[in-house]
Amino acid sequence: MSKALTTQELHNLAMNHVGKDLEKRGFEFIAVNSKLKRHPQFVCIDKTGQYFFVLVRAVLLPDHPDNYDVVWMETFKDHAKNKDAKVLYAGVGLSNPNGEELPIYLNEEYLIQYNGIQVIETHLN
Repeated sequence: MSKALTTQELHNLAMNHVGKDLEKRGFEFIAVNSKLKRHPQFVCIDKTGQYFFVLVRAVLLPDHPDNYDVVWMETFKDHAKNKDAKVLYAGVGLSNPNGEELPIYLNEEYLIQYNGIQVIETHLN
């Protein structure tokens, strides 16, 4: 019988997709934190030495992965400004291809909605 993925495993799956995207974009990883509700998930630098805090959020479809808690994001933006870092957000939507009401199972196909990385402007507000 197939094993349904836990919330932590779904988060790890989303982080794997985002991590591969960051690598393709040339980011160097300084730190990785895969624990739920611990932010940021990735601390990276680019070729110029600019630090980036990358927030990854896994959601079950039909919830939209690009939506995030705006009030919470404001407090995180303040943290990033204090560390002279830029904020990137990556929402990842996941679903069972046989129906959104079904869980996603280990080692089975799944649907993914990933619209890429969003730059969150820290100088606004």
